[in-house]
Amino acid sequence: MSYTIYLVEDEDNLNELLTKYLENEGWNITSFTKGEDARKQMQPSPHLWILDIMLPDTDGYTLIKEIKEKDPDVPVIFISARDADIDRVLGLELGSNDYVAKPFLPRELIIRVQKLLELVYKEQPAAKKTGITVSSYNVIEDAREVYDETGSLVNLTSKEFDLLLLFLHHKGHPFSREDILLKIWGHDYFGTDRVVDDLVRRLRKKMPELKVETIYGFGYRMMTS
Repeated sequence: MSYTIYLVEDEDNLNELLTKYLENEGWNITSFTKGEDARKQMQPSPHLWILDIMLPDTDGYTLIKEIKEKDPDVPVIFISARDADIDRVLGLELGSNDYVAKPFLPRELIIRVQKLLELVYKEQPAAKKTGITVSSYNVIEDAREVYDETGSLVNLTSKEFDLLLLFLHHKGHPFSREDILLKIWGHDYFGTDRVVDDLVRRLRKKMPELKVETIYGFGYRMMTS
């Protein structure tokens, strides 16, 4: 699977070096040296953000808040010359998945990116790719990939794909918001069920041909035809 990664690093030489290393792994890299340029490209979400904390026009903490507002599930790695424990803790509290302190070897970042992508998207070996057709989409469950009718990859987050599979394997079955919370987020989630509505909204936006019906006052179900 070819992942899309957004890199935000204001040091030109380091930005260029990291971009080359990341591209050598076969990933699609879009790099930015300014936070404002990255802000304009937040939708659609990449598979991963790599954010420098110290930027000339903003900071990584501000950017991650905006990123998580638009896509709460997208993974983020912070890179920074600030190596104090408080910076690491703040990054984790804001939703980052990892924190790499400068200076670091580019290979270290590559390994961290590989591990995080495998963890979040649960990538499987390419040998088992049995497609399921739903609406105009081809869903390859083992590889956790979705393609539209033109053959283009639909970039879904881990939870978006989990929700798609839940609907796909239970067509016609009505799920309450509480059911979806339990099955997608698990017993350890504490918060409002509004996250379910947001997750369904994002799935519909990325897969507009998907026939997901709203059952007002209750929840959702995928239509059988």
